[in-house]
Amino acid sequence: MRYFATASGPRVREAMASRLLDQIVNPASGNAIGDGVTWCADNAVFGNKYPGDAAFLSWLKDRKYASTNCRFVVAPDVVCDARATLKRSLPMLPKIRSLGFPAALVAQNGLECLSIPWDQFDVLFIGGDDAWKEGPAATGLAREAKIRHKWVHMGRVNSRRRLHVAQAMSCDSVDGTLLAFGPDKHLPTLLRWLAEMTAEESSARPTPVP
Repeated sequence: MRYFATASGPRVREAMASRLLDQIVNPASGNAIGDGVTWCADNAVFGNKYPGDAAFLSWLKDRKYASTNCRFVVAPDVVCDARATLKRSLPMLPKIRSLGFPAALVAQNGLECLSIPWDQFDVLFIGGDDAWKEGPAATGLAREAKIRHKWVHMGRVNSRRRLHVAQAMSCDSVDGTLLAFGPDKHLPTLLRWLAEMTAEESSARPTPVP
């Protein structure tokens, strides 16, 4: 499982250059994309800093030079409201794709009760409030996405416990702001968690029959 972090300081950037971490950026962060680093683009809606559709698309156009290393771009959403998210995201998903970026739809509370336009996006981003994102509805959506060969990502993962929740849901990647608050302190801890999870995943795989 990959971890997308903010590029908070030289040690974090070194970890990204070494492929130990990936980078998450948004229009409000001001961070440059690291050379050759795998990255994703959030929309800054959660922090109430979304610049608007036209400005967001313009911001993406300025980063097309790094599109081959972009894992996904998150379409604008409405926090904890799946119906409003679909209304807001649907016009933007094809525009994001037309710029050469994989498009992500944020799964918010209630999406399990709606018709999901699976063919219009490439990545299912598990959002919603804490109870919903860790509950059976989000788990079922993640399972369906995997069946449909979609990448599954979970947002706001800042603890070892939440990492294991994402792992149990078979998420391909997660993101979090842990390293934005004391990167030198938290980086060794995060890398240890990820190494332990990789070891757990390796030990759980069946041994090939010769």
